[in-house]
Amino acid sequence: MLWPMLALALAFCGIAVLAVLSVRVYAEVRRLARQVSDSSKRITRAAEDLERASAPLGSTVDALRRQ
Repeated sequence: MLWPMLALALAFCGIAVLAVLSVRVYAEVRRLARQVSDSSKRITRAAEDLERASAPLGSTVDALRRQ
């Protein structure tokens, strides 16, 4: 009777450890997804700024090419 109870207790402890680790992984994945989202927004904003900054340069080059 001792061995089945010991096996059951070890199985429960193993499942508890897996549950704790899965919660930690879930939290880290959420944090990583948040960081990726923030980085994507920053990249989009930088691309828009670059596009706005290059518009006058493009019109200047176009005007020089026509001369």
